[in-house]
Amino acid sequence: MRYHWAMVDPLSTPVILAWHVRAALRVEAAKAGSHECCGLLLGQNPGHITEIVISRNIADNPARHFEIQSDILITAEKEARAGGRALIGYYHSHPVGGAVPSRTDAALSAADGRIWAIIARKDIRLWRNIKGGKIHGMFEELPL
Repeated sequence: MRYHWAMVDPLSTPVILAWHVRAALRVEAAKAGSHECCGLLLGQNPGHITEIVISRNIADNPARHFEIQSDILITAEKEARAGGRALIGYYHSHPVGGAVPSRTDAALSAADGRIWAIIARKDIRLWRNIKGGKIHGMFEELPL
């Protein structure tokens, strides 16, 4: 069954983050060490995250920022448009600080309504990227 964003309130609907995805996010953050790891969250809408796609962090300063490889993003968008796995959002780690969006995250985000998973140590928190959000005017925390 396919879901549509209009069918539910995207801020009050809990997100299902599969246990193996949680484990993979923690592993990727640990492997990245002092750099930010990053990638895509895939699954079924409105928020059943079943897998990740790992990206190399191509940011100029990967210790303080993240940038997902464009070819990975384009491939995921094409697959979703063709009826495949949905591109639900993005993930990245904060090697220093908490699992809360930074001002830089807000400034560089697209307010596209997608989910951001932020990993800090073993803590994982999910955020909806929307204009007018409570965090830096761009993010709302989601129940998990």
